[in-house]
Parts: sequence; structure tokens; C-alpha cells
Amino acid sequence: MNGSVAYILMGFPRVSETFIASEIHRVEQAGVPLKLFVIKPIEAREQGHDHPVLDAIVAQPEYLPDPVGLTKPMHRWRWRDLREFAPAIKRCARRRPRGVARATRTAFAQAFRDRRSRLSGPRKIYVKELIQAITLADRLLREPDVRHLHAHFAHGTTTITWLAACIAGLPFSFTGHARDIYAPELNPKGWLRRKLNAARFVVTCTEANVRHLRAIAPGARVHLVYHGLSADFTTLLRADRPHPETNGKLRVLGVGRLVAKKGFDTLVDACAVLGERGVPYEALIVGQDDKDGEALRAHIAARGVPVSLPGPVGPAELLDEYRRAGALCMPSRLLANDRDGIPNVLVEAMAAGAPVIATNVSGIPELVEDEVNGLLVEPDDPHALADALIRLHEDKALARRLTENGRATVRARFDGERLAQDLATLLRAP
Repeated sequence: MNGSVAYILMGFPRVSETFIASEIHRVEQAGVPLKLFVIKPIEAREQGHDHPVLDAIVAQPEYLPDPVGLTKPMHRWRWRDLREFAPAIKRCARRRPRGVARATRTAFAQAFRDRRSRLSGPRKIYVKELIQAITLADRLLREPDVRHLHAHFAHGTTTITWLAACIAGLPFSFTGHARDIYAPELNPKGWLRRKLNAARFVVTCTEANVRHLRAIAPGARVHLVYHGLSADFTTLLRADRPHPETNGKLRVLGVGRLVAKKGFDTLVDACAVLGERGVPYEALIVGQDDKDGEALRAHIAARGVPVSLPGPVGPAELLDEYRRAGALCMPSRLLANDRDGIPNVLVEAMAAGAPVIATNVSGIPELVEDEVNGLLVEPDDPHALADALIRLHEDKALARRLTENGRATVRARFDGERLAQDLATLLRAP
């Protein structure tokens, strides 16, 4: 395929989505010219430490204007938005009238399909996304070398990308991750199936996700591409940084956003079990504060355990934490509308030489093989998690064997550069 690929992102750069920045950099390295379009600025809580990979990305993000909020009645915000976005709407209607008509039919059909009741009006979110899609298409029509669109996350970003592709007459693809493909409320009334069937191809990051998406749309072209080890971590490991000192205590580490699906409350309960058994330990959970952060802090206080929450840290500091850890714990659980795929922190920890303990849910067993390169426990079982922590602390030979095998697994199956080449091949295909 000649020309460039436009990546469409909801926000950029987000501290919890540095794997996307790494992917963008590596796809560029693979020879695919990219353009970045960002739907809205990121919030303050989504910002974090600088990541070197951001400076290596050639494409500069272009931010789209955001329509006004949806809290007002439709007739009030619609006219304000139409006035602001009228020039883009007129240009697209003049250049791509059939495309605009097709996108409008698609958006309004879903807006009526997803009504609260027969007496309700059309859902406003789809009208907003149509306006955003027209704005994006207007930008794309000024970029004649763009030949393909690719979105991350299967809900709002992909809706906007699909509608923009309809208008501009371009093919599109998207990457589905976790909640965006499992939560029905994010793609109601068959919306995800329609996207899967409309896309030129779909990428996802676990075999479990592939099976899930193919069950929804058997004819969809769904490809497995693991995330792989990030560019920043690969660079740090090649630099051979000195290992930090440890104090002999069992150092328990959790890494991830403070959300319920990560199961960090179970980790806190496991630390309480360690204390009851007289095991000297220290524990910290590194990651971005999020919607369940206050509940986790309250749970730590209620259990009276010394678990610290330092917030997000940069890649070099995180590597040091992995190397200090007696174990990286990822006690993920399945929620009714959310789940992990393969948490990227497991790949990082294995590459850094930390023993890993995780739960046997979702795509995690595709990476962590119990008793081979890590330990697997049932979700929501703090006693099993504490038993695994004690076992690794007391059996150094086991810990060494698991970490050696973990490194080998990452080298063989989660090499980020090779996986980015696989994605680049899909993006290049006619």
C-alpha cells in the first residue's frame, strides 16, 4: 500500500496507554508513514512521567475540536455545534455527498436503535460522534496521501473512525482490547458486530479475545497481535542498568491502574495474611489513580496493612521496582462488563527478571504457564495468593527457574519489534 496510515486515538499520550505510543513508534520504524489524529485532549489524571518513546515518534498529533457536552437537550447543543462545525460539514457534503449521507444513515439508525424506549428520542452520543467523524473526514480530505485509518479501542474511537471512513471513502481497521469489546453498554444493539463486519481487518491482543470477537461476527477478519515488550523497556534492558539493592524482606509489588478489575484489594488482603503468619514484608502498588482508588485506600486503612500507593513512575524507576520485587502480583478478576487481556506489566516483569504471580483468567494463561514461568492462582483468593508469595520467598531455586523461563517466553513470543512488523504487514496490505 502506498501512502500513509492515519491512527485515530481518543487521547494521547495517556500514561496508561504507553503501549500504544510504543506501537506507533515501531510501526514507523517498520517503514509505515503515519499521521496521528487525537479526538480530545487528555485529562490531568491521565498524564504521567515522560516516556522517551514519545520523543522518537515522527508523526505529530493533530487534535480535533470537541463538540459541546451532551448534558443539554439536543436542540440546544445541536445548533451550537452545527454553527461551529458548519464549515467542515459543508466541505464534506460538497466533496463527498454520498459518503456523508451513508455515514448519517448509519449513525442515525443506531441512534434510534439504541433509544431508551419507543417514546424516547435518538441517542445523542451517535449524533456527536457523527459530527466528530465529519470533522475528522474534513481533515483527511486535506491529506490526499492517507490511504487507511486505524483506531484503538472498539467503542467511541472506532465509531468515529468508521463513520469518517464512510465519508472519505477509505478502508479502516481497529484494535480491540478489553472492556471496549466485552461491555455491552459500550457497543449496544449489535453495534460491535456491525463494526467488525465493516472493518477491513481487526486486531486484538489475546487468543481469548479472538474467540470472543469471532463468535460475535464469524465472518470478521480478526488477527492476533500481542502487544509485546515496549520500546522504552527494551532500551532500558539493553542498557544493562545496575540492579538496585534489596533488604531481604519479601517485597510485594503490584502495578496497574487503581480499578476493580486489577484485584488489588485481594493483594491487600493477601498482605494481611502475610502479617498474620509473621512474614516480614513490604508492599507497594504502583500506578495511575483511577475510579476505584479511594475505595482501595479505604480498604488498606481498614485492614491496617503497610501497603503504599506511590502513583505512576517512569520506565527506569519501574524497572528498578521489578528488580527489587520478590514477586509481581497481578490478581486480575473478571467483572460483568470488564476484564484484563494480558496485562502489559506481566510482560515487563518477566523481561526484567521478576517472578510473577497472576490469576488464571482471560488471556493471562497465554503468557503465564503455571509452575513453568510463573504461578497462577484463582481470582479473589487472598490465602492462595499469600501461599504463592511465601513459596517464592522461601524457595529461591523455584523463583530462579520461573524468572529464567519467563525471560525466555518474552524473547520467543513477545518481542515488540517483531510483533510491530506483523501489524505493519497488515496495515500495508491492499
